[in-house]
Amino acid sequence: MSDGAGGAGRRMPSITPGGIVGVAAAVVLTVGTGMVGCPIYSVWHAQKAGEAELAQADQNRQIAVAQARAKAESAHFEADAEVTRATGVAKANEIIGRSLQGSEAYLKYLWINGLELNKNAVIYVPTEANLPILEAGRLGQVGRQQVP
Repeated sequence: MSDGAGGAGRRMPSITPGGIVGVAAAVVLTVGTGMVGCPIYSVWHAQKAGEAELAQADQNRQIAVAQARAKAESAHFEADAEVTRATGVAKANEIIGRSLQGSEAYLKYLWINGLELNKNAVIYVPTEANLPILEAGRLGQVGRQQVP
């Protein structure tokens, strides 16, 4: 037999029983490895997913604790500021109270002057039964008198 340009002399490889057994063994080995490896991989993957979830939960807990500490610290500083403000108001009231002692005539003058500035003010004076005398009709008349 001579090799020609058309390749007529080439021999096809023959399939031997040993080759078929080798291919079959390779397929069985690959499938067997997959059957054993997949469950092992699933367990490993689930373990890693659980570890990631635990780490996320721990991080979320740390964030919540940090936020709670920040709120507590903020409340502490706000309380200190409120105490400081109340102390200032108390001192101011004490100073005003001392300055008004013995000056009843001046306070009466200020009250009368305030009445003159606001002529539409209604002052309720309690009666014997602690019920004010209502003058609802007078307010309508005052409003009509002021219109020029």
